[in-house]
This record gives sequence, C-alpha cells and structure tokens, in this order.
Amino acid sequence: MYKILLLGDSLVADYDWQAHLSSYQVRNFGVPGATSTELLASLPIIRTRADSADIIMIMIGTNDLLSGREELVVENLKSIIVQLRQDFPTAEILVNSLLPMSLPHLAAEAVENLNSHIEALAAKTGCCYLNTHDRFLRSDKQLFQEDGVHLTAAAYSLWARAFLEHLAFLIEKDDDD
Repeated sequence: MYKILLLGDSLVADYDWQAHLSSYQVRNFGVPGATSTELLASLPIIRTRADSADIIMIMIGTNDLLSGREELVVENLKSIIVQLRQDFPTAEILVNSLLPMSLPHLAAEAVENLNSHIEALAAKTGCCYLNTHDRFLRSDKQLFQEDGVHLTAAAYSLWARAFLEHLAFLIEKDDDD
C-alpha cells in the first residue's frame, strides 16, 4: 500500500483525505493557519512521525499570501523540497497550486503570479505540479465557503479527483520504471 504524506495548512487539514484515498495509507500533516515558514520549521517533527513516504503532496502559501508575505513562499518551498528529498529520498513530491481565492483585499492576479513561480520551482526541482487552480476556475460549482478561502465539500471532491488522477499517473510511471 502506497504511503502518502500531505503537508499544508487548513485547506489540507480540514479534509478526510483517507476516506477519499482509501487505497492508500494517508498521513495528514496539515496545520490550520500554517505558513510556509512554519511548515519548513515543522519538517523535523514530521520526519520523526513519518518513517517513510512514497508520495508527498505539499500545498502551502495561502496564509503567506493572505498576510502579505508571499515573497517568502518560493524560497521556503524550495527549502522544504530540499529537506523532503533528504528525509524521503525515494518519494515522489507533488506540489499543489494555490487555489483561486476571491477576496476584496487580494489583487486578482496575485494567486496566478505566485502559482507561476511555484510551477517553475516544481519543474526546476523535479517535482510534479498539480494545477488545481485552473480546474477550480473551470468548475461551475460553489467551491468556496463565505470567507472566500476555505473549501466546500464540492471543492474537496474536485481536488481529491484531481489528486487521484495524478496519483494514478505517478504509480503507473513507477510501475514502468
């Protein structure tokens, strides 16, 4: 059974991923309110709690962006990836895009700009990039709660489907190697 580690903030923490990824062993290390700096600092603790991983999904940066600290995300994410590669050398690392939040104080292009940097970093570091941002934009369902940040059940369902599709690709790729 493949072991999956999920790292991120409340968007990761607030969902029962194990129920929707029942063919996998899922460890959810999402922490509500977490920033990229806090995730980076928590990696030693995560390493002691997770002995191994086949796939690691990272979704971080929302709280950095909301607090005006988006300049830290890419550098912290790079450090997170480097540390995860040392701690889990055989794991596939999947970096998830930030989601298309709609908030009055957030510039319309802010998420897309940060996602372009995250995608470039994923490519540069040999990670997979899961673009749920664009998938959310194409959906006609109500994906966000009233706060414009947290997700509805429909959003999690969409995200879980996208993740499962990517997992199937990664597993097929591993089986071919």
